[in-house]
Amino acid sequence: MARTTPPDANGSHPDISLNRRNFAAAALGGTLVAGGAADALAQAPPQPLPRPRMTQQSETPPLKVAMLVYPGMIALDLIAPQTILQILNSDIHLVGETRDPVMTDVSLPVTPTCTVAECPRDLDVLFVPGGLMGSVACMKKPVILDFLADRGERARFVTSVCTGGLVLAAAGLLRGYRATAHWGVVDLLPLMGAIKADARVVHDRNRVTGAGATAGLDFGLALAALLRGQEAAERAQLILEYEPEPPFHKGTPALVGPERMTQVRAGRVWMDGQAREAALAAARRLGI
Repeated sequence: MARTTPPDANGSHPDISLNRRNFAAAALGGTLVAGGAADALAQAPPQPLPRPRMTQQSETPPLKVAMLVYPGMIALDLIAPQTILQILNSDIHLVGETRDPVMTDVSLPVTPTCTVAECPRDLDVLFVPGGLMGSVACMKKPVILDFLADRGERARFVTSVCTGGLVLAAAGLLRGYRATAHWGVVDLLPLMGAIKADARVVHDRNRVTGAGATAGLDFGLALAALLRGQEAAERAQLILEYEPEPPFHKGTPALVGPERMTQVRAGRVWMDGQAREAALAAARRLGI
């Protein structure tokens, strides 16, 4: 029979309270750590994320993946490709400027597992998610751009989704490559030497870029086929039961028409202007 600690003076069972605390800490994924525990976490050597049970069994070594995380990024941009890469048996490093949690567009914090200085140097995949104003901030940070340029020089695949393509381009990693990004900013890619391609997923040599946020699943499956073969990609698709049937067909500029696009762009003037200024500054820095 299981042993139960007697209730304390307040009528609480210490064992139960401790279990509840442990459960809450686990549920938060370590984003809220107090006192000395936080200091110990900050000093711990970087470790990849644990692999979930649905990881595909493979005799080949785990894929080495670095995924940039930054304040203001779109959570879906990260999570969709991350889910597929974890299914493929990957050691995933969430790379931040620091190890402090970063807030996403849906107010869910993401805690980096390592800093840009701690990230492994040789990677199978280097990935940048989007999030317009967060992307613009990254385009202006030498520490981020230098990190991407360094790891991108050796990575097997250099990749992005949504406005993450702007960040890759600002780091000089899309110069001379066909690439895409979110429809709102894809026209800015040529300013930084990329070749604009109107497609949901674009693969040019070892560059793979995806369009807006939901393209992250299509991007992830296309990348999976390149990394592990079509059969492995198809298994991942089945595990996720991904066979989209959108209730509306209004998800691209071509489908909504010029009148709706004029209305939508009117609400983006300031943001898109900031992105254009950052792209022009990057072009000057790259000598374009």
